[in-house]
Amino acid sequence: MIRVIGIDPGLRNLGWGVVDVLGNRLIHVANGACTSTGDVLSERLLSLHNQLSLIFAEFKPEQAAVEQTFVNKDGAGTLKLGQARGIAMLVPAQAGLTVAEYAPNTVKKTVVGVGHADKNQVLHMVQMQLPGAAIKGPDAADALAIAICHAHHGQASGLQAAVRRARA
Repeated sequence: MIRVIGIDPGLRNLGWGVVDVLGNRLIHVANGACTSTGDVLSERLLSLHNQLSLIFAEFKPEQAAVEQTFVNKDGAGTLKLGQARGIAMLVPAQAGLTVAEYAPNTVKKTVVGVGHADKNQVLHMVQMQLPGAAIKGPDAADALAIAICHAHHGQASGLQAAVRRARA
């Protein structure tokens, strides 16, 4: 069994979702969102870092995946999102993990079947793949979708996981 955390970067709300991968089976562990506090950017980033660090300490993921940032028309907004994404990559690195990155369209195509799915479609398919999971908002749903994507495409999938277990 491999524990995977998916992280959906955001400066206000940084979504996270943890799943256990057992062969082709996914087991929901936990999900939520870190909400930044503070008046200045540095305080908000520190707040996200501290919260995500506590999640790593509690759930001890073995693999991490983060959604790639796409550049939009708002350069300042993209830069701020990139800084939150830095926190989403720093915390796993501090825990000794390599961070897998997935494009938003790859995540959506993996979970929903189409690369341009909306948030409601993602939420619905995450609920279908993790029955009984109480999903704590759209940011958490997106993070669980990233974890599911990694379970299907990343090191947690099939042959790579079997080889790693055989070496252990």
